[in-house]
Amino acid sequence: MTFKNNYKSLITGLFFVPQLACAEGINQANTVWVLTSTALVLFMTIPGLSLFYAGLVRSKNVLSVLMQCFAITCLVSILWLAGAYSFVFSNGGDLQKIIGGISKMFVAGMDTQSMTGDIPETVFFMFQMTFAIITPALIVGAFAERMKFSAMLWFSALWLLVVYVPICHWMWGGGWLADLGAMDFAGGIVIHVNAGIAALVAALVLGNRKGFPNTAMPPHNMTMVVTGAGMLWVGWYGFNAGSTLTADGHAGMTMLVTHIGAAVGSLTWMTIEWQRFGKPSVLGIVTGMVAGLGTITPASGFVGPFGALVIGITAGVVCFYATQYVKRTLKIDDSLDVFPVHGVGGITGSLLTGVFAASNLGGMGLKDGVSIWQQIGVQALAIIVTIIWSALFSYLILKMLDAWLGLRVTADEEVQGLDTVLHEETGYLDL
Repeated sequence: MTFKNNYKSLITGLFFVPQLACAEGINQANTVWVLTSTALVLFMTIPGLSLFYAGLVRSKNVLSVLMQCFAITCLVSILWLAGAYSFVFSNGGDLQKIIGGISKMFVAGMDTQSMTGDIPETVFFMFQMTFAIITPALIVGAFAERMKFSAMLWFSALWLLVVYVPICHWMWGGGWLADLGAMDFAGGIVIHVNAGIAALVAALVLGNRKGFPNTAMPPHNMTMVVTGAGMLWVGWYGFNAGSTLTADGHAGMTMLVTHIGAAVGSLTWMTIEWQRFGKPSVLGIVTGMVAGLGTITPASGFVGPFGALVIGITAGVVCFYATQYVKRTLKIDDSLDVFPVHGVGGITGSLLTGVFAASNLGGMGLKDGVSIWQQIGVQALAIIVTIIWSALFSYLILKMLDAWLGLRVTADEEVQGLDTVLHEETGYLDL
C-alpha cells in the first residue's frame, strides 16, 4: 500500500514539474492586480457606462442604450479572440511597425504557461480586451436615440478592426508611434481621442435628432446617471493603475493622480457652471469627473500629483467650454457629449503629458535628451495622425453602411422611441 501511494505521488510530481517550474516566473502579486483591474475595466462598460448613458437619454430609449453597450461587449470579445488581439500584439514581421501578424489568431499557441512579462498572457489578453470593449461603446453616446441596431453592430465591428486595431498597435503593440516616443499610458490617444473623433463624425453623418436644438431633451433619470458615473470613477482605477501591469509604487502613484484628476475636474466644472448659471448641477459635477478622468488618462503613469492637479483643472475648463461650443454654437448633436468630453479631453491630456512628465515638474521624467517642446511635438503628431485616421475611416464606414443598410431609423420611429421600435420592450411599465 505504501509503495502504491509513493508511486502515485512520484507520477503526479513528474506530471506537474514543468508547470511548477514555469510558474516560478509568474509574479503572483502583479497577476492578481491585473486580474482585479480587468474586472474593474469591464465594470466601467457594464454596468458603469451603460447606466451613465442610459440615464442621460429619454425614457423611451433607455433600453436601446443598455442593449447597445451589452451587445458591443459580446461582439468585441469575439472579434478580439478571432484576430484583433493578434493584429495588435503579435509580431507582424516586415510590417511590424504598421500592423501585427496572424500568429495569435484565436489565441493560437496560448496556454496557461504563456507569459507577457511576468503575468500570464491570458490575463494580459483579457485586460486589453476590456479596453477594446469600452472604446466603441463610448461612441454610442454620439448617435444615441437615432441609429439602427443592425447598423450599430456593423459599425462597431468594422470600426474596431479598421480604426482601433491599427492605432492601438502603433502605440502599444510595437508600432511606429511608440518608436517615435509618443506617450499614452492608458489610452488618451488610443481610446479617448480615437473614440471622440469617431463620435463627432458619426454625429455629423447621422444628423441631429428630431427637434434638436430647439426641443429640450434632458436626462430622464439622473439617479441612474450618478450611479453609472460612480461606477466609472471606481472602474477607472483599473483602467489607469492597472496599465502599470505591476502591483507596486508605480501603480499606487498612477491611482493617486487618477483620483486627483477626477476630483479637481469635477469641482472645476461645477464652479464654472455655478458662476455662469447660478446653480451647480449634478449633471455638471459628474460630467466634470468624466472629463477629468479622460484627460488624466494618457498622463496617469507619467506625472505626479502637481501635474494631475493642473491637468484636472484644465480638463474642467476646456471640456466645459468645448461642450458649450459644440452644442450651442456649432449646433452639432453629439447626443451625450462624447467629442467635447472624451475627444477634447484626450487631446488636452495627451499634450499636457509632454509637459508634466518632466522630472522638474514632478513627473517620472522624459527620455534622455528630449526636451518638453520636443515631446509636445511628438504628442501632437500622434494626435494628428489619430484624428486623420479615425475621421477618414469612420466616415467611410458610416457612408458604406448607410448605402447598404441605412444608418438611421425613420422620423416616426424616432418619435416612438428605439426601445419599442427596435426591441419591442420598454424600460418602464407606464410607457
